[in-house]
Amino acid sequence: MGIKILIENATRAYSDGAVIAFQDLNLQVNDNEVLCIVGPSGCGKTTLLRCIDGLISLTAGRILIDGEEIREPRPDVTMVFQHFGLFPWKTVYENIAYGMRIQNRDQSEVKDAVAHYTKLVGLSGFEKSYPYQLSGGMQQRAGLARALVVNPKILLMDEPFASLDAQTRELLQDQLLAILAREHKTIVFITHSIDEAIVLGDRVVVLSPRPAQVREILPVHVAGARNVDAIKSSALFVELRSHIWNELKHDLV
Repeated sequence: MGIKILIENATRAYSDGAVIAFQDLNLQVNDNEVLCIVGPSGCGKTTLLRCIDGLISLTAGRILIDGEEIREPRPDVTMVFQHFGLFPWKTVYENIAYGMRIQNRDQSEVKDAVAHYTKLVGLSGFEKSYPYQLSGGMQQRAGLARALVVNPKILLMDEPFASLDAQTRELLQDQLLAILAREHKTIVFITHSIDEAIVLGDRVVVLSPRPAQVREILPVHVAGARNVDAIKSSALFVELRSHIWNELKHDLV
């Protein structure tokens, strides 16, 4: 398995260096893996994601994708946001098609791809609906379809399920796992939920408080197909959850 994203000695400072989000951070993300990142609030998780996306620059160090240093946003890297990021004046179809249209893709290709991903996320029949007519879970499904439809190599997911109720969140976790079983992607997934990190991640990265550094990286070895119920009922889940919580709770006091 090759290295997809390489982060070397990365530092990001704000306010003329008065606030340092993360410092000398080193991390690698393997091709087609889901890497989940947890850490205390304010430790720079979202900032790191935006640096990987090329939306903001590092103060020091570098980030490489496929061996190429990131200096600006790339078309093969897509963000999925916590608050859906849908255009309220556009229908589900128009929202999902948006990325392909700004790439000037052929109309028949757009139509086929939108139909495929609308069905994949369970929104068939809602193509003409507007975001305000959808539940939170349905809006996030539309946001996920919009990210997937442009066929990115890398998905950067910034707490995408955090605003959803517990039941909907678990359903979307299962749906994401099912999608990834069919369409392999490299994913960096930010979450405050230890449970979610273990359920979704091939590895879980634990960050220290700001200025953040990698405190620990834990593999999540799951035999067979991944699903939420099976993982949560395993001894591995209980062990990892306890271990990660013990790492984090001292930073929250």
